[in-house]
Amino acid sequence: MPISLSKGQKVSLTKNNPGLSKITVGLGWDVNAFDSGVDFDLDASVFLTDASGKCTSDSDFVFYGNLKHSSGCVEHKGDNRTGSGDGDDEQIDIDLSKVPENLSKIAFTVTIYEADNRKQNFGMVTNSYCRIVDQTTNQEIVRYDLGEDFSIETAVVVGELYKNNGEWKFNAIGSGFQGGLAALCAHYGISAE
Repeated sequence: MPISLSKGQKVSLTKNNPGLSKITVGLGWDVNAFDSGVDFDLDASVFLTDASGKCTSDSDFVFYGNLKHSSGCVEHKGDNRTGSGDGDDEQIDIDLSKVPENLSKIAFTVTIYEADNRKQNFGMVTNSYCRIVDQTTNQEIVRYDLGEDFSIETAVVVGELYKNNGEWKFNAIGSGFQGGLAALCAHYGISAE
């Protein structure tokens, strides 16, 4: 039975799962019946940061244009451009044993591709969730359902893994941003082009 989190809650992943190192973060969503006449393309991205919450280099940003971190600790499994079907829409594999010592946070975000041009926002998205699966047992260990808190936002920080006293924990953040991916990049210290 997975631990179900609400916004703002934190849980240790490794305290009750000693030896846990390989996990998959699954992100999913549905689009409301509202039709803007243009397909929705939601994109999951990952920002690996130091303790200050900033990326140390552009390579610490993993997304559809850079699917794997140079250390091998994070691998994005690819862009799902429609979000149709059941189950996870996008997945990210994490190997906690490979995370470089200088990086202590791994933030998971979702943005709407070309949201402003397409006149789309997260108020048009439902059933958003994030789940963490132990790759060894294929068991879901944590689930965070985001709810319907967003109206005009075009980017969301879903949650983050963070290292605290040698333990990996998950923080259910659920914080919305206007300005899409560029706003997130600025927040994490990456120059967006």
